[in-house]
Amino acid sequence: MNKRFVWAAVAALALGAAGCASLPGQPTPAELDAQALAMLKASFRDEGIATTKRLEQDLGQQACSAESAPPEGVAKRVEAEALASIKWPAGGQYLGDWREGEKLAQNGRGMTWTDKSAAPAANGANCYNCHQISKEEVSFGTIGPSLYNYGKIRGVKDPADPASAAIVQYTWGKLWNSKAYNACSNMPRFGHAGLLNEEQLRHVMALILDPRSPVNQ
Repeated sequence: MNKRFVWAAVAALALGAAGCASLPGQPTPAELDAQALAMLKASFRDEGIATTKRLEQDLGQQACSAESAPPEGVAKRVEAEALASIKWPAGGQYLGDWREGEKLAQNGRGMTWTDKSAAPAANGANCYNCHQISKEEVSFGTIGPSLYNYGKIRGVKDPADPASAAIVQYTWGKLWNSKAYNACSNMPRFGHAGLLNEEQLRHVMALILDPRSPVNQ
């Protein structure tokens, strides 16, 4: 097809859209959002454990789905609500077995319509999808920062030491509900969303914080 014709057609469509946008009685942004949501719901159906309920957005998701960043007041509200939602580990036990944590970090299974259960025990953490963690793993994503030497760089020599309490608690909170520290964080809210259970989170914590983990060697 002639390229000039293609560009002319695109230009005509753009001008037409601009003209329509100025017509009286055009839909409001709220009406357009409602139409988009209705179209989404009409395009999906419940299939196994994956249901259309996943299309429903909470405050944080709504605030961060707009083209621009949410107002400061809204962002602070999202973070405050997320922080209040964090369930701290029973007995103050933050760390599990780093070996199990590595297995979870490598495991990307869970929450698909083909899975038989949505229980956290059936899920992986899929950490390598976004982060570098262990030097032994050469395949990893770069959406998130490198977590190699995460505990070592932050001076965690003994997780039970009060001097390490702040970073240990922060890390747990970040894994449980990342929006507590960044309203528009892209990181999965593992605990809040029921993706991982408390035991699994302890194992992931050990992987990146335990001085004995190869991540901190």
